[in-house]
Amino acid sequence: MTKNMIFGSIAAAGLVALLAILDMVLKFPFGGYSLTTDILFLLGAAVVLYMGWETYRENR
Repeated sequence: MTKNMIFGSIAAAGLVALLAILDMVLKFPFGGYSLTTDILFLLGAAVVLYMGWETYRENR
């Protein structure tokens, strides 16, 4: 159960990071509305990815 929650949070953070990168590069799916928002999404996703990875390593 715990590993499923960790993998779910890692997958969600990866999806957010992917969408932010796509928005910065291709102006898709959000039309390139705000570069600042995309950067903050990337930072937030990076923090969640790091925390998820560390938690997974700790629970092994």
